[in-house]
Amino acid sequence: MASAFVVGDTFRNKVTELLEKSDSSLPQRLREELEETLAKPEPKTLSFSTARKLRKWLQDKGHPFYLHELLEESSLHLPEVLKPPRNPELVARLEKIKAKLANEEYNRITRNVNTQDINRSGTLADFGQQMRSVKALVLTIFNFLVTVVAAFACSYMGSQYLFTDTAARVIAAVIAASVVGLAELYVLVRTMEGELGEP
Repeated sequence: MASAFVVGDTFRNKVTELLEKSDSSLPQRLREELEETLAKPEPKTLSFSTARKLRKWLQDKGHPFYLHELLEESSLHLPEVLKPPRNPELVARLEKIKAKLANEEYNRITRNVNTQDINRSGTLADFGQQMRSVKALVLTIFNFLVTVVAAFACSYMGSQYLFTDTAARVIAAVIAASVVGLAELYVLVRTMEGELGEP
């Protein structure tokens, strides 16, 4: 917290003139404080209490200049804040907590990494498992297409007894194939959900 001014050249010049005047009736204590302020090495600081005494004396004597004019080029002196040393026990605890949090974050990130899978990558067993899954997928798609085409063909052939117009027969076959395709998709999705372990 500020408790002094860093005085500028205006203050130095005016106070020097004031101190040199032999007829000035400066109180002895105020004179000593002002001389001590001017004798300080740079930066020269003027305490607030001395500034108050000087302002009061200037007001009482009716001098033609005011304190704010004296302090025109001055600034507040903000002393350097000294940080207290950190407690070594606290620092050690903080480092331990940081290490623990970093370890937990690492474990969370690498939770789903299986080192055995990494070591086995590229083996013939993995290739066989991948081929089985691809084969199952191809068979499922082929089965879906065969079912839809067969439903279309059966509906087209069977609708000849109901409709004589070819356009009506094609529309009836498309509707029947769409219904069978949607039913097949429903069964396929439910089967895949069961394989993934979802209800």
